[in-house]
Amino acid sequence: MCGIFGIVCRQNSGASPEQAGRLVKALLEASKTRGREAAGLAVRGGESIEVLKQAGSVEDLLANPRFKALLGRATESFEARRGDGRGHSLAITGHSRLVTNGFQSNDENNQPVINRGSVGIHNGIIVNDRAIAAARPEIKLRSEVDSELLVGLLRSEFDSRGNLIEAARQTFKTIEGSASLSMFFDSVPWLLLATNTGSLFTLRNAGDTFIAFASERFILQRLAERENLEAHFGALKLEQVAAGRALVIHLDPKPGQGESVVGFDLTSSDTASLNGAFTRQDVTPAKIVDLTRNASNLRRCKRCILPETYPFVDFDAAGICRYCRNWRKITVKGPEALRAAVEPYRSSDGSPDVIVAFSGGRDSAYGLHYAKKVLGMNPVAFTYDWGMVTDLARRNQARLCGSLGVEHILRSADITKKRRFVRKNVEAWLRQPELGMVTLFTAGDKEFYKYARDLRTETGIKLVIFCTGNMIEDTPYKTGLCGIREDDHGMTLTGLSRRNEIALLWYYFKHYLKNPGYWNESLLDTINAYYQTFMVKDDFLYLFHYLEWREEEVVGTIRREYDWEVATDTTTTWRIGDGTAPFYNYIYQTIAGFTEDEVMLSNMIREEHMTREQAVARAVDYSKPRIPSIREYAQLAGFNCEEALNIINAAPKLY
Repeated sequence: MCGIFGIVCRQNSGASPEQAGRLVKALLEASKTRGREAAGLAVRGGESIEVLKQAGSVEDLLANPRFKALLGRATESFEARRGDGRGHSLAITGHSRLVTNGFQSNDENNQPVINRGSVGIHNGIIVNDRAIAAARPEIKLRSEVDSELLVGLLRSEFDSRGNLIEAARQTFKTIEGSASLSMFFDSVPWLLLATNTGSLFTLRNAGDTFIAFASERFILQRLAERENLEAHFGALKLEQVAAGRALVIHLDPKPGQGESVVGFDLTSSDTASLNGAFTRQDVTPAKIVDLTRNASNLRRCKRCILPETYPFVDFDAAGICRYCRNWRKITVKGPEALRAAVEPYRSSDGSPDVIVAFSGGRDSAYGLHYAKKVLGMNPVAFTYDWGMVTDLARRNQARLCGSLGVEHILRSADITKKRRFVRKNVEAWLRQPELGMVTLFTAGDKEFYKYARDLRTETGIKLVIFCTGNMIEDTPYKTGLCGIREDDHGMTLTGLSRRNEIALLWYYFKHYLKNPGYWNESLLDTINAYYQTFMVKDDFLYLFHYLEWREEEVVGTIRREYDWEVATDTTTTWRIGDGTAPFYNYIYQTIAGFTEDEVMLSNMIREEHMTREQAVARAVDYSKPRIPSIREYAQLAGFNCEEALNIINAAPKLY
């Protein structure tokens, strides 16, 4: 389970700013054995509660300049308040995470969690969290973790009952599972510690001017010994907070208020002796400041949803990005021009007259339907299986070909070899994460073009239709991350200028020199991918250069007429037949703060296919990690999924 820890230093504790900072770092280091996938802390030093968290190890957090600044600011403020007589204690609580639910790449899932004006850290698993969330709609959740539900539930009970003891007791009565909790409130200067398992220990001196707490006894024992705490704070007592017990620590104790640390039983119904000390107070709420830098709080274009991390983006005075400012309405040649283009190839005897490149995805499924049902052609479907075509795509291919009565020609690579190439390039990339090099993972599928050309000769069918190439689905960031700025309003790959094709080649060459791992047996395959994409004459007919792309029509048609199958781990219908997409989109989302879906949605806004509000809602949904698909991809390619995800989470971010 995760690790909870923290310290409370009173003004009269004698703790120096340097010592307080050193103790927090020592507790972070000691608690990392309980979880190494994310870390964070919350600091209450008076008028504010500051929060910082991030995916990755404790070492990653310690190296974060924002962590150093936060700790420095907190300890300096503590010292300043001591000098001017203000009494508020310095209280810091922290967390090292072992992921149980809610992936750590989304910092909303990491701790401390913030909900309803409270900041909390939780160790354990609430097993009825979904039932509680359904029954308590006033608890608005931003994350996938049960910890936020626990914090929101306790705060909701406190707000409605006005008494912290009653709120804590009712909360622990409601939940099922295990919970050890530390929690700050914006409305009262208290720190609540509570547990129903006993996985919580305190280290206190005689006057409670110094308090440390942690999830395990040995962590506090080691802290006391290594930091020689008794020499600074006097005799110390190490105690377990027993299962079913809680403590409230007053952070701003007043004369005559009584004990500054009060314990109570979470299972008792007797509140007569303690209620008065724990009722809601009429005070100015402390400001909660979330210092965490994540994709959810990136600056974004006011018209589309592209973030500030997007390649070459800038914003004008109105907050409109350069891509919106420079956008030119997509124009297509039209259905009549399409009919005129295919007419010379139409057979008079019903024999096959067009090859439709068919991945099984939504665009090509609609394209096969359109060629057969609307154009009245006699298509042959063609698929190149390079080892990362999903079973979902294969089932959808079968649906369309069977229903339409269309011959399906398949060309298969040496799949074992292709997957080995993917593994070697992924492992090389993980040694030196570089966003522009992510496209190497899909280099193996570019022979699609070669086999389409070969089929012309083999079948005698001269017309080949590709259903890629619509501007709505263009992803210029993939070359932008390579330093390529393409100002022409054309498709990123097929529309690259010769100068930028050379610049792209130079980018790859430089990174091959920097990372020897790329010099593996896949090199010739990668070179061939570049050759097939950029060097060979592109003379295919692109369906969506003639037809306007409308998602509702495309997806609606194939779902309605062919029962085209959708993925179970996402609501997007784009690239669900591509086994690589969930993995590379996870990389883009984690490191750059956006996915290719957000680029598509931004284009749809510009084309007035949807409002910005609709796009924002979809983007939140689409950006959720497709963990089952990522694990399947790693298994097929043969690399360690959890190790890869940890490296991605710890990689330097663009934000």
